Amino acid sequence: MLQPIEPVKDTALPPSHPRDLAGPWHSEAACRSDEAGLFFAPSKEPTAARLSREENAKRVCARCPVMLECREHALRQPEPYGVWGGLTAAERRVVLARRRRREAELPRTDRIAAAG
Repeated sequence: MLQPIEPVKDTALPPSHPRDLAGPWHSEAACRSDEAGLFFAPSKEPTAARLSREENAKRVCARCPVMLECREHALRQPEPYGVWGGLTAAERRVVLARRRRREAELPRTDRIAAAG
């Protein structure tokens, strides 16, 4: 089970979205009934065991109704450990690096378009 976290309002959802009216997104998470050990690595976990555990955690995430909200929470915090929203910490670092590159390129692209 995930540790309690502060609710994060998803700005991508309209204010009247049922999930906002029902309470924090994590109250609907599929992982609430699972052990935290599935989502967070024990110390000195062998690689094969880690990969298997992460795959099992991702299966839980795949059926979760709030997977995208969970993922965005983990990217905004950023959460340094565990499987959140179907992504491992390493996968989240890749997503964040791509977002930073994309954001850095936007102003340059705008300047090139304005000069052209």
